[in-house]
Amino acid sequence: MLEQIEGSRAVAKSVALCRPEVICAYPISPQTHIVEALGVLVKTGELAPCEFINVESEFAAMSVLIGASATGGRAYTATASQGLLFMIEAVYNAAGLGLPMVMTLANRAIGAPINIWNDHSDAMAVRDSGWIQLFAETNQDAADLHIQAFRLSEEISLPVMVCMDGFILTHAVEEVEMPSQEHVDTFLPPFYPRQVLDTEEPVSIGAMVGPEAFAEVRYLAHAKQLLAKERIPEISREFESVFGHSAGGLISAYRLEKAETVVVAMGSVLGTIKDAVDDLINHGINIGVLGITTFRPFPLEEVYARLSGAKRVVTIEKAFAVGMGGILATDVATALSRAQVDQYSVIAGLGGRPVTKASVISLLQDAVSSKLDPLTFMDLDHEVVKKEIARMNESGRSGPPAENMLREMQLKTFSKQKERAASEEPG
Repeated sequence: MLEQIEGSRAVAKSVALCRPEVICAYPISPQTHIVEALGVLVKTGELAPCEFINVESEFAAMSVLIGASATGGRAYTATASQGLLFMIEAVYNAAGLGLPMVMTLANRAIGAPINIWNDHSDAMAVRDSGWIQLFAETNQDAADLHIQAFRLSEEISLPVMVCMDGFILTHAVEEVEMPSQEHVDTFLPPFYPRQVLDTEEPVSIGAMVGPEAFAEVRYLAHAKQLLAKERIPEISREFESVFGHSAGGLISAYRLEKAETVVVAMGSVLGTIKDAVDDLINHGINIGVLGITTFRPFPLEEVYARLSGAKRVVTIEKAFAVGMGGILATDVATALSRAQVDQYSVIAGLGGRPVTKASVISLLQDAVSSKLDPLTFMDLDHEVVKKEIARMNESGRSGPPAENMLREMQLKTFSKQKERAASEEPG
C-alpha cells in the first residue's frame, strides 16, 4: 500500500513485518525515530512476540544482540555515528562469530568536532568488520532493503548493516510502497539458526583460536562475503517477483548506454547526481551514473563490466581516508586496475554540507574538459584552510582550529550578506 510516511517510520514498519523477536537500542540522532516507533509497536502488542530491551549504551545494545542471535532469536538494532564507534568491539565480534542480525545505520558524521548531520564516515569506519553493507538511495530502498537484509543475513549467517542517510532520508516524508504481512511472510521464512546455544546440546561459541586456525577462520568470513555477493542479486530478483517492484542488488545503472563519462556514488546523493546528469545529457554530453548498493562485499567484477568501456570515471563520496583520499574511489580503482580509464575522486557533503546540482554540474564539466584534479574536495574554502594553517605556524597557541575556521566562515558569510544588501539599496 502506498503511504506518505517518514523514512524512519517506513523502516520501523518494514522491520516489524519481518517479525523480530528481540529489539534493543540506545537512542542517538538521527536513528531515534526508528526504534521509538518499534518500541510503540511492541508496547501496544502490534509486534508480538517480541522483547524490546532498553539498554544503557550502544555497546550494550550490540552485546544483547549477539546474545539474542546466539540463542536463536531474530534480532535487530539501529545506531549512528559515535554510537557505532562505541559498539565497535562487539560489531567485530558479531561478524567474527558469524551471527545473523540486522542493524540500521542512520549515517552521520563522526567527530571531532561534533556534528550531527549526514555523511558516510561512520559506515566507512567499520567497512572491514565483516558485516555486509547495503546503501539505500531512497526511503523506498531503505524499506525494501531491510526485508532483504533479514533474508540474506539468515541464509548466509552473517550480520547485515542497512545504511540510510541521516536526516536526508530518515526524517524525509515521501511516498513509500509498504508491503503486506502476507508478502513478507512469503518472502522471509522463519529463522532457523545454524549455531545456537542450547542447554540440551551445549557448545562453545567464541572460544579462543590460536595461530594454527585463525587464518582459516578469518578466510571463512571472506568466503561467506563472496557467497553473499552471489546471493544478493538472486534475492533481489525473488523480492521483485513477490512484491512487484525491483530493489536491492549489487549496483544500479542510470543512462549508461552511451556514456563516455560515468559518475559513481552511493546513498541519497545519487538523486542529485542523476538530475545533474540529465541536464548535461540535454546539452550533448555523454554521461551516466553507476550507483553502488552493495558496498560490502564490493562488486568488483560488476563494476569493471559497467565502467571498463568509459573514458573517465568520477567517484563522488561522502567520506574519505585522511592522508589518502576517497575510500569508494579506491575500491573503484581496484575494480578498474585492468582498464585504461581516467579516474577522479571527489569528496563531497561532509558533515551535512549540501551537495547541490549546480556544484555537481560544474564539477562534471571540469572532468569532461580534463580540468578536474585527481582528488577534489567539492566546494571546499581553501582560503579559510590556508589562513588557519598560517595561524598555526605563526603562533604556538593558535587556539582550537575548528572554532577559528567556523568564525572565519561566518565572517565571510556576513560580509557577503552586507555587500548584497548594499547592492540592492535604491540609488
